[in-house]
Amino acid sequence: MRKFNFRFVERSRFAFILSGLALLIGIISLFVNGLNLGIDFTGGTILHLRLAEEFRMEEVREVLTPFELQGVPLQRVGGSKGSEVIVKAPHLNELTRREIISAFREHWTEMTSEDVLQVDNVGAVVGKELTREVYLALLIAAIGMILYITLRFEFKFALSAIIALFHDVFIMLAIFSLFKIEINAPFIAAILTIVGYSINDTIVIFDRIRENLKYRRKRTVKEVVNDSINESLVRCINTSLTTLIVLISLFVAFNFFVGGMDLKVFALALLVGVMVGTYSSIFIASPLWHLWGAAGDAKQKVT
Repeated sequence: MRKFNFRFVERSRFAFILSGLALLIGIISLFVNGLNLGIDFTGGTILHLRLAEEFRMEEVREVLTPFELQGVPLQRVGGSKGSEVIVKAPHLNELTRREIISAFREHWTEMTSEDVLQVDNVGAVVGKELTREVYLALLIAAIGMILYITLRFEFKFALSAIIALFHDVFIMLAIFSLFKIEINAPFIAAILTIVGYSINDTIVIFDRIRENLKYRRKRTVKEVVNDSINESLVRCINTSLTTLIVLISLFVAFNFFVGGMDLKVFALALLVGVMVGTYSSIFIASPLWHLWGAAGDAKQKVT
């Protein structure tokens, strides 16, 4: 296996500057653009219709264009009696809902009243509850990881890992804000998935640092950190590349074959998260631990 010898600690300032610029752009974008919250958070109207024959998403958007809804999220689902579509729109009054259903019936003449499977208004209360649950889940996860990493390593490792995780989450939010991509419930699932994925790579590198500190006493801590990242580099990159191949395939499938907006957002969020998580595990977490003076007092707990 090829041995790498990149000086990650010495070059860490460039990574910190890059991350700082990204965070600054994200803060500005969030202040100017905010987040494009979907119906899961803001409330709205859900139309679940069974179309009597195969259809293209472009046809559905053409039907919705006169109602200025051509850009709303759509999701194709398969039913036992034909193809179905779910339309998630802002709050629509009863008259508009009837007009939209009539427009669908004019375009797909075989539709009957039984093909209108669901017409519901979703309140913003659901979105508020979901937001609170997400914050609670992230808080519990952060506390659990801090305790675990502190017990297994030390508190400075735990703090470095948590900062890297919040860095990943914020970068994901910043990218979605910058490009005004709609945020929905699957996006939240993607964030929680990436938190677990990113911490795994970070722990692998931390574990190698701990082992090398124990068995390479003649080397400085800076050298041990560099050695540990280099030794874990191939493993981290191979794991991420394998995951990215799958996620790219899913993203292409959701864009050109399945056609569900929720699934597109989920796949895109995972794509961004895996790349950012791999970057932070290699360039942020371990150099940050070293920067905080761990080289001066590196008393490691060995389990």
